[in-house]
Amino acid sequence: MKLLVRSLQIIYCIYALLLFVLIMLVVFPFVMVALLWGKIRGGNMIYQLCRAWGHTWYFFVGIQHKEIYEAPHDRNKQYIFVANHISYMDIPPIVLIAHQPVRILGKYEMVKIPVFGWIYRAAVILVDRRDSATRSKSVRALKSALKRHISIFIFPEGTFNETKEPLKDFYDGAFRIAIETETPIKPILLVDTLDRLHYKGIFELTPGINRVVYLEEIPVAGLGLKDIQQLKQKVYTIMENGLRRYRSYPSA
Repeated sequence: MKLLVRSLQIIYCIYALLLFVLIMLVVFPFVMVALLWGKIRGGNMIYQLCRAWGHTWYFFVGIQHKEIYEAPHDRNKQYIFVANHISYMDIPPIVLIAHQPVRILGKYEMVKIPVFGWIYRAAVILVDRRDSATRSKSVRALKSALKRHISIFIFPEGTFNETKEPLKDFYDGAFRIAIETETPIKPILLVDTLDRLHYKGIFELTPGINRVVYLEEIPVAGLGLKDIQQLKQKVYTIMENGLRRYRSYPSA
């Protein structure tokens, strides 16, 4: 029975991957046209195209996107969104919750993927954490987006959390930018992405619910750079407690 179930899962994963690529190829020409409208308007259009791509793919592979609001969310307000990071399936729900102009900070390595890499480059602000020059450039690009009233999305853990704990340690970047630009932080929980696609590999994909939880925004008005660690710890604790409400982890 286990062999049969595993065989069916592999078939399902191949189907989902082929469908993902097919929809990507359909979306790609529209992305190229959107680029003609420039980085701001064109970039916003690309996110709408990616949302349509995500909703279509979810529908045909049996994944249900669900948004849970533990606190009111003002879509007309500008935020620095931060979320836990544990799976490649973290990306689709981030795109699906782009109800307002937003730019995601993404890993440079993804641009190497044919076709997808071109769309990725057009949609995200790239960072190579191994290169200090590109890190500085990405920070400038994030601040530039905020100046243009575009929210930004950062994974403060930097890479996948492959531990048994809810979160890895956070980098300072998101919190430094929040304080320097006086932009409130909006924590987001990606509750089910590990269940939908484990980081072990692409043949671990499963259908089911994929919840995104909005937590209460955290203001930064009046904070200085000396408060970075305190702010970072505050956000970490709120997100850790939130994840423990929705998933089982070892006792704190």
